[in-house]
Amino acid sequence: MRQLKGKVKETRKQKKERKLENVEIQSKMQTIVLPALGFVFLLIVAFVYIKTRPAAVVA
Repeated sequence: MRQLKGKVKETRKQKKERKLENVEIQSKMQTIVLPALGFVFLLIVAFVYIKTRPAAVVA
C-alpha cells in the first residue's frame, strides 16, 4: 500500500493526549524551570555585587 503524502491526521484520542502533555509540561515549567532560572539570576547578581563593591577601608 502506498504512503500518503503530507501529515497523518491525528485521532481525537491522540489530540487529547497531546494537549494533556502540553498542560503537564507547562506546570513543570512553572515549578522547576522558573525557580531554577531565578536562582541562577540571583547568583549572577550576587557575584557582580561582590566583585564591584569598593574595597573595605581600614582606618
